[in-house]
Amino acid sequence: MNNLNDTPGRVRTIDIVKNGLNRRYRKERRFRIFGFVSVLISVSFLCLLFIFIISNGYTVFQQTMIRLDVFLDTAVIDKDDLAGTNYSKLVHDALLSVYPDVTKHNDKRKLYGLVSTNAAYLLQNFVAQNRHEIGTTIQIWVPADDDVDMLMKGRIDLDRPESQRRIDDRELGWVNQLIRQGQIKKVFNMTFFTSGDSREPELAGIWGAVCGSFYTLIVTLGLSFPIGAAAAVYLEEFAPKNRWTDIIEVNINNLAAVPSIVFGLLGLAVFLNFFGLPRSVPLVGGLVLTLMTLPTIIITSRSALKAVPSSIREAGLGIGASKVQMVAHHVLPQAVPGMLTGTIIGMARALGETAPLLMIGMVAFIVDIPAGFTDPSTVLPVQIYLWAESPEKAFLEKTSAAIMVLLIFLMVMNGAAILLRKRFERKYQ
Repeated sequence: MNNLNDTPGRVRTIDIVKNGLNRRYRKERRFRIFGFVSVLISVSFLCLLFIFIISNGYTVFQQTMIRLDVFLDTAVIDKDDLAGTNYSKLVHDALLSVYPDVTKHNDKRKLYGLVSTNAAYLLQNFVAQNRHEIGTTIQIWVPADDDVDMLMKGRIDLDRPESQRRIDDRELGWVNQLIRQGQIKKVFNMTFFTSGDSREPELAGIWGAVCGSFYTLIVTLGLSFPIGAAAAVYLEEFAPKNRWTDIIEVNINNLAAVPSIVFGLLGLAVFLNFFGLPRSVPLVGGLVLTLMTLPTIIITSRSALKAVPSSIREAGLGIGASKVQMVAHHVLPQAVPGMLTGTIIGMARALGETAPLLMIGMVAFIVDIPAGFTDPSTVLPVQIYLWAESPEKAFLEKTSAAIMVLLIFLMVMNGAAILLRKRFERKYQ
């Protein structure tokens, strides 16, 4: 008897299956292509972002210096009162000795502006350490003004009209003369890494913000990880399943979606106004960021605990361990890698936050380097925000460079946490 599928005029089942398979294979190929294109577009935009940031910020690693031949005039320097000496006059006299034809007041003011205001302090430090040089002419390298620095780095378009440039033709001639005489050079910019903030772009650095971020993250990590992990263990392993725990779980999930600035308002109301803690300090910033990161850490930690097979729990209880011993010695070691992942996510979010810290005063202009958790300070994201608002072109360069440092800081932190997580996985799996 012939199979019905072989009857003339009928479509065979195998043909239907093949057509369906071919159609599904085509859809799968299209899906893979769409996925590959999506990843390619995402990577392209990321590369464009990095190229833009690096192209604007890489020149910050060089700083323009000007050599001055300064006569340490004994008529100006009082050996008994070095701090009261007018070192600015010595710097100005050294500049006038290079350009003796500058006589008008406005021209002198522009000439003095070729060097940074920090030149007088550098000269003061030199004299304090070399008293025997008083009465002689010394050579000292001082930072150039930010406009001269931008000129030397090619950041000023000389093809534009003089009225549209921050440096005019007269100043340009003075700089060219310094170049011809070998009195100007570019060196590695250590100031950017060792100094705090400043209103002068050539003197501004990120070290104060880096220290502030470090202290803030230490407080955040020291509070959020133990509290978040303990809360997750209790809710997942010990808490009874009733209406109250359901309400707590719903509120934790809701807090994870609350805008970060709300936590800043909470910190302003509770930590500053109610408890009276000092403003703009890493301690308060860490407390605020702890509140913000706790929901994320609790949720991911609970997911890590749920992923531990129930057989692990049953085996622990089966050999006579108490519930606390079972959780501590059998469940937690398996869940720690996932809990670390949640902590990484929370700390990464805390590292890049700006809005909640603005509400507690960490947007203040702070020059001094913080030495502890209660010293006034700022953090890297807020420092970037402050520099981005400045009109000087040199601050745009520093903004991009600070973003590069922030990204490196984030990648190093994530890399260290991933290595730690891998170590736990090798140990307990």
